Amino acid sequence: MGLMQISRKADYALRAVIYLSLQEPEKSCSAGEIAAYQSVPQKFLEKIIRDLIRGGLVKSKRGWNGGYTLARPSGAISFRDVIEAVEGPIAVNLCLQPDHCCEHLSRCTMFGVWNEVQRRVLDVFTHTTLADLKPVSCAVSVSSSLSSAA
Repeated sequence: MGLMQISRKADYALRAVIYLSLQEPEKSCSAGEIAAYQSVPQKFLEKIIRDLIRGGLVKSKRGWNGGYTLARPSGAISFRDVIEAVEGPIAVNLCLQPDHCCEHLSRCTMFGVWNEVQRRVLDVFTHTTLADLKPVSCAVSVSSSLSSAA
């Protein structure tokens, strides 16, 4: 089955900030701790965390109690913030990228569909913050967990 997917990099970034959001605000977490808990490769996670720091979402602390914490409250960090910090602007199709000009646009019958999908995806990612998240049991359907987060 073909899937429209979030990249592994964005998935790992989301897992990392979600983990940090569940910690006490003063607790710093090492990349190794986050990687072990979230089952992600530590070296890749360290690169992702650098992007999250550059994006103003995570801050680092050196020293004995060093590690990483969120740079903002969890209610002020959206899925869109995280994804765009590691991947750049979100586009569900090449024709929706800001710097792309498609030669087929004048006769394209799909542009309206892609544009609406883009609008809805961005709406969900923009309005879903880390503070909105709740654990979901395996028995709960995907659609019901999304409607509670939006």
